[in-house]
Amino acid sequence: MKVKITLCYDGSDFQGSQIQPYEKTVQGALQEALAKLNITDKMELSGRTDKGVHAFKQVVSLQIPSFWNDTQKLHIHLQNLLPQTILIRRIKSVDEKFHARFSAKRREYRYIFTNKKLNPFQSRFISSFPHIDIDQIESISKLFCGTHDFAYFSKTGSEPKSTIRTIYKIDLYQYKGYFILRFCGNSFLRSQIRMMVDFIMKVSQGVFTKEQLLLQLQAKEKVSSQLADAHGLYLSKITY
Repeated sequence: MKVKITLCYDGSDFQGSQIQPYEKTVQGALQEALAKLNITDKMELSGRTDKGVHAFKQVVSLQIPSFWNDTQKLHIHLQNLLPQTILIRRIKSVDEKFHARFSAKRREYRYIFTNKKLNPFQSRFISSFPHIDIDQIESISKLFCGTHDFAYFSKTGSEPKSTIRTIYKIDLYQYKGYFILRFCGNSFLRSQIRMMVDFIMKVSQGVFTKEQLLLQLQAKEKVSSQLADAHGLYLSKITY
């Protein structure tokens, strides 16, 4: 039977979601717990998150043995084997053709930030930018919407077949005193959102210009490859 596992996690202490030799990762922790339940099928993740990046609704799909057809019971046993930084939201059976990554139609990320100094209880989950121009940030963000070649807005290391991506929507809103940038697209390249956030903030602060952003967005000149802090970024939703 094939199942879809929806989980959330605090990525602060993980070296990313993707399994890596000798490193603590979300996939590694999940794989280790599943093995103790005699579930050894290769899992499929909806997307990768960088070191320090969190997730509200990461999705995993895999085959499980027939003796675990009671998914509620599996949910309880699996959760007991996982660290407190990973929470299983739901386990449900799905069609055999379902694939956590390739069946996804849209992915949504949220970047949470403030213009105030962070206290020790916020520093792992929120980013801080002392000088924030909300009107500028909203205006600059819209430039990324549409279909573009994001070759200069991605970190090297994994070579995708194409660097062309479509961003359907970027909006900015406030919630309980925090600012939240929400990105919705078909998929995103490695570190793409963190690189976009860093550029957006620096244009709003006058460090870079709108013209420089457009040059990089048009893949004509790489002005900056710096990344915004990982701790403010969350994989928030996968739409199938």
